[in-house]
Amino acid sequence: MDRSEGPAVRRRDVLGGLAAGTALATALDANAAGVAADKRKRYVAVGVGSRNRMYQQALWGPHKTHGELIAACDTNPGRLDYVAQQAIKAGAKPPRPYLAADFDKMLRELKPDAVIVTTPDAFHDDYVVRALDAGCDVITEKPMTTTAAKAQRILDAVKRSGRHIRVTFNYRYSPFRSQVKELLMSGEIGDILSVDFQWLLNTVHGADYFRRWHSNKTISGGLMVHKATHHFDLVNWWLSDLPVSVAATGKREFYTPEMARRFGLQGPHQRCHTCPEKAECSFFFDMAADPGLKALYLDNEKYDGYFRDQCVWRPEISIEDTMNVIVGYSGGTTLSYSLNAFNAWEGYHIAFNGTKGRLEHSLVEQAGVAGASNQDEGDRIKTRIVPMRGNPRDIVPETGSGGHGGGDAVMLADIFDPNAPKDPLQRAADERGGAASILIGIAANRCFETGEPVKIGELVTGLDWPDYPRMPGHKDPVAMPPRMQRA
Repeated sequence: MDRSEGPAVRRRDVLGGLAAGTALATALDANAAGVAADKRKRYVAVGVGSRNRMYQQALWGPHKTHGELIAACDTNPGRLDYVAQQAIKAGAKPPRPYLAADFDKMLRELKPDAVIVTTPDAFHDDYVVRALDAGCDVITEKPMTTTAAKAQRILDAVKRSGRHIRVTFNYRYSPFRSQVKELLMSGEIGDILSVDFQWLLNTVHGADYFRRWHSNKTISGGLMVHKATHHFDLVNWWLSDLPVSVAATGKREFYTPEMARRFGLQGPHQRCHTCPEKAECSFFFDMAADPGLKALYLDNEKYDGYFRDQCVWRPEISIEDTMNVIVGYSGGTTLSYSLNAFNAWEGYHIAFNGTKGRLEHSLVEQAGVAGASNQDEGDRIKTRIVPMRGNPRDIVPETGSGGHGGGDAVMLADIFDPNAPKDPLQRAADERGGAASILIGIAANRCFETGEPVKIGELVTGLDWPDYPRMPGHKDPVAMPPRMQRA
């Protein structure tokens, strides 16, 4: 049939049809977007200081299709305003603001899927337990909490509620630390009989713990809990084992009023911002010079009176700066660990001594002030295998980009991406791994006070074995090493 014989089609009908089709497509797209948005997990955050920014940026950036930060809760209204401004800059919907007193109200009104807890450490247990009892899963920063009694509260709440906890041990996810785990799992050095672990904090990063709330042991648990929980968790996970006994000594001998005077200062004073000796003290910290820290803390201290730049020489500091710990493990391995917070460089040495040889691993970090902008991420990593009899060989370290040696991005994908692949290294940690790590530090703190060793089993009950990969066993056959060659 000739086209001219067909019905006349007017231009406005075509445009009308296009408009209707476009409207329908738009409606379908909007509906699809709504369905997609509905599938996203809904998160709320409590405690929106510098530690929370990693989660905000993940949900506003690479994981915005997987989850949404629908609310933020804090004691400081100025920080809540700052989070809203940052969300808008990121092109995201600002989270609804709630003051800390309205935490339970927030859970009732919004019914989130999960609560992200990044408050000061001693308050973790309160928010974790309340979230679990409200039917929410929990993502909590390390350390999970600070005392044995609080750890028991959390363990009991998990079993009572049937909900889940994720403790964010990003050190497990750093590619070079995952590589160490793979080497140990492979049996390259046999089964591990002892571990020597030395961690050093420099006078930039290390000093920073003594000017923040972390310097109050009742809030942070001291460096044995707040900082060393990372290190103890690494050893627990590297060994796939649980600690059973702890002996430890600790002291504060550097960050003291006496040391300030030995440096020729008249202080200590209250804080850096108003310090009359800022020109003379090389530990002076100019918080106003860092835009992020200024916006989060200096500009908002009028609301709560919290000074982020307290003097590191203050007499009321209650945490140690020099610590030594011996840990006995269920499988028989012994850990010798030290932490020093005023060293000339930042990083660690660790050596695993096995039935077939030794694995040595070290890291020199370019660490700066916690939460500050523009930090140098240039780390120097070395790993080598030393056979019991034979020539050592260097291992080319696996590396990544971004925070914590590339571990942050991998961990955040594991947390937020529902399609994240199954992990043969089982790097995800729950309340069991969270408890196992802090209980070493909690036991060490008790040793500092009493001078007596502590049994982990006396601190909590009902701590189940975490999910760890299988390691070479202490009863597995071991090949006889080759004879020593005479010179």
